[in-house]
Amino acid sequence: MSTPAPVPTAPAEEAAVPAPAPSWPLADAKQLLSVIEGIGKRGLLARDYEPQALRAALTVGEGEALSTLASKLFSALAADLRDGRTPIAARGDWFVTDTDAQTMPTDIALQVALESHDIDAALTRLEPKHPDYAALKAELARTPAASTSRIGQLRINLDRWRWLPQSLGDKHLLANVPEYMVRINTYGRNIAAYRVIVGKRDTPTPQLSASATGIVVHPPWVLPQSIIRQEVGPLIARDPALARARGYVWTGTGKTLSVVQKPGPTAALGQLKLDMPNDHAIFFHDTPNKTLFANNPRAYSHGCLRTDRAFEFGILLSLLQSGEKLNDATARNRIADNLVQLIQAGDTAKAAFKSSIPVHIAYFTVATAGGTALQTFPDLYGRDASVLAALAAPRQATPAPELSAAPPVTPKG
Repeated sequence: MSTPAPVPTAPAEEAAVPAPAPSWPLADAKQLLSVIEGIGKRGLLARDYEPQALRAALTVGEGEALSTLASKLFSALAADLRDGRTPIAARGDWFVTDTDAQTMPTDIALQVALESHDIDAALTRLEPKHPDYAALKAELARTPAASTSRIGQLRINLDRWRWLPQSLGDKHLLANVPEYMVRINTYGRNIAAYRVIVGKRDTPTPQLSASATGIVVHPPWVLPQSIIRQEVGPLIARDPALARARGYVWTGTGKTLSVVQKPGPTAALGQLKLDMPNDHAIFFHDTPNKTLFANNPRAYSHGCLRTDRAFEFGILLSLLQSGEKLNDATARNRIADNLVQLIQAGDTAKAAFKSSIPVHIAYFTVATAGGTALQTFPDLYGRDASVLAALAAPRQATPAPELSAAPPVTPKG
């Protein structure tokens, strides 16, 4: 009987040895301390970055201890200025894709800082570049220290900008929920603004990023179970004829009830919607009830953003991604005619974009509203308090957790 050959085993893994911290000259470490002591001007707290420990290390002088501490504190500052100081759990329905940590990695920023001997400039490169961020910093600098409430508002909204990618896209949509507005931007210029109706307090619009891929005309509405249970299911049970008259078709009963609202003149999604696939089924769409756009506040939806002048909105977005000039009347008319023909045909159809357009749905309670002067908006969903509390709490030693993909859901409308 032969002896079985030994089963090969993988060699035991050696314990990872952390790379030694890069050497910090005394002058660079003093620069870092100066940045930390003045970090309040950027809406962060100096105490989070151990200024006392750094002063003590500077007293001892150059060496491994100073280099290790300075590298740690620089990395913490870099992460907070680039990605935000607020943990994800405190951000409130936040589902934004932010790749800044990959495109502007901390180790490269540290290398640049030490090679250039300009610590402040290396950290500044990681901050948001949007004009609103600069306006918030300028307002913070001139706000009296006694105005603690205003300082808190400014710090909250500065950090919210850090949660977004530094580049929103050469052409993009940016909606601000507390303002009830969405703006179309191209190459740093705001070219159009539209009123929107946002989610009610009990069905809030989340903060998310997505890519718009086209315009859907005569969109059907697949109702989520929450709306079926609370609104449409009882209507079907009470008055099925009225439910049919409102365009609802359904299958199943009870817990298996599935409902779709067919396109039509009174359909909840109106004549068109912006197709922007995302795990939360949030999108911009038309509405038959256009009188609500005159109201303020405008929080009536189940989470989606009903858009004023939706036909114009669709034409402009279609023109924006087509490669045609925005002031080309011939191109604008051709795109408008195409959408009109699709609508007149009466069928559900998609006018696909040649290239996708980034969409960002944000939540700023202090913003310039497309101008230069900052305006303050009511905290519709009460999200400011958790952010302010997180900014005041001790800084987390570990990075914020990665976002997990949310399960697919049906459109909220």
